[in-house]
Amino acid sequence: MPRTAIIAGATGLTGQQLLKQLLADARYTEVHALARKHALAPHAKLVEHIVDFAALPKLPKVDDVFCCLGTTIKVAGSKAAFRTVDFDYVMNVASAAKKSGAQRFIAMSSLGADAQSRVFYSRVKGEMEEALQELGFAELHIFQPSFLVGERAESRPGERLGITAFQIISPLLLGPARKYRAIKSADVARAMISAACSQKAGAHVYLSDEIQRMARG
Repeated sequence: MPRTAIIAGATGLTGQQLLKQLLADARYTEVHALARKHALAPHAKLVEHIVDFAALPKLPKVDDVFCCLGTTIKVAGSKAAFRTVDFDYVMNVASAAKKSGAQRFIAMSSLGADAQSRVFYSRVKGEMEEALQELGFAELHIFQPSFLVGERAESRPGERLGITAFQIISPLLLGPARKYRAIKSADVARAMISAACSQKAGAHVYLSDEIQRMARG
């Protein structure tokens, strides 16, 4: 049957790939993108909604809700600003989607997410995951990728060198360490769509090694 979707965070590294794949996927007939400003190319399937993530309007009822919202403390400017995006905005999208009747939520988190972590970044991600589970979606799919590889909007020479080094050592990470392997943002997006279409009830968390297997189909 034809599917519909909402995506929040369509301009980010993984969000861009996810939107591209959703629009190209014959199973999806309509994709609603939530954005703070116009930044997306027109497409016959795409409906762009300019919103304030701090005060979302009523969302359309869809089959799948994808959330790729996220930033870094450096980009956000402070820990408080980081938490606003990575916790408050994510939960606002999830709560609004639940009120509109969504039964399936697919969220980007991060490897090491832990509500009890001493690391602020990991703690916020873990608290977000726990809060999502409390909303009671029929299906909740949480993705915890390791280092993401892809075309970043702001890439500095030092960062590119780090990415190259990480890609070189990734094949050497075996056994339990496989979850630390770098993974392409396009593969994460492909796995997120796979999870959305899997009809697996309950809450599920995916690490990089499993995400890679899902992406391969």
